[in-house]
Amino acid sequence: MTKKRIVYLFGAGATHAEIVNSTNKIDENYLDKYGLLIKGVSKRIMRKLKGDPWFDDKKDVFAHPSGSTNIELLISLFVSNMIPDEHISKLKDFVEKDIQSVLTPYRKSKFYLHKALFELHQYTKRKEELAGIISLNYDDVIDTAYRSVIKKKPYYSFSSSDSNKKNLPLLKLHGSFNWNNVNLFGQKKYIPIIPLGANKNYLMPPYSFIWSNALELLINADILRVIGCSLNSNDLGLIDLLFKAHQQRNSKINIEIIDFQRIGENHRLVEEYGFLPGFINPLEIENGLLPPKEIADYNTGNPFKTWIRSKAQSELGEKINNTKHLKKLM
Repeated sequence: MTKKRIVYLFGAGATHAEIVNSTNKIDENYLDKYGLLIKGVSKRIMRKLKGDPWFDDKKDVFAHPSGSTNIELLISLFVSNMIPDEHISKLKDFVEKDIQSVLTPYRKSKFYLHKALFELHQYTKRKEELAGIISLNYDDVIDTAYRSVIKKKPYYSFSSSDSNKKNLPLLKLHGSFNWNNVNLFGQKKYIPIIPLGANKNYLMPPYSFIWSNALELLINADILRVIGCSLNSNDLGLIDLLFKAHQQRNSKINIEIIDFQRIGENHRLVEEYGFLPGFINPLEIENGLLPPKEIADYNTGNPFKTWIRSKAQSELGEKINNTKHLKKLM
């Protein structure tokens, strides 16, 4: 049996799924306070900005201070139009403080979906090779799960001399809040995050190296599993990366969309990205692995959790009872 090379692409929805899975109090009010999708983060930041003297001086920039602004897109536009760095830094600081305020140590102690994913691959090595992780998230949820289960330091691909090069790649395309003391070309440096769409920053180290390694991962992957990533037009750089990988291959990349899907409809990505023919509807993954009712429910559903549970049941059967993290899904 030929093993499939698996690469994951994580967006904000993956960490958001951990938030949803960590409580029984899911409703609009809870998600408004603690949700990590960009809509929720933006609304909270706009509310905080309204009480900030800096905002009062610059509020003409914000078209909808009531909360409909996409804060990541706004930062990207500031970068692209050479708005003063102090304004960009101010907004980035608000983004970091908001996300970190949600991801408290107590709340993160309840997270186990990412850990369950890594644990799953310890049981599926005969059929699947976990080749690497690509993440758009600034938080350290996946980093923590990596260290906890794999028991090694992630290979972030900061440079060709990265001491962890033999370890599983964890490529964070937009940076990370915890990159404060990175060894880069013999010097300890702070690596700032880059927002969606700020393409010119991808050419600067270490991002140039990270993105080129992400391209190589995709070119050599058999399956790309997309979890919690909307692939909207704001992130043209990522879409361009997928397109480049597709052009360099002799065959299409099978792209499994682990997301919500309404019964009887194609997923949005299948409809919008016809130039990437490898997209597979959630309900068509592995000939119907996902339960239709569970991933059709946008109010209480959790496709990330549902997929791991369904995959584990399919691959492990009763062996799940002997696991540390996967058994919590049952």
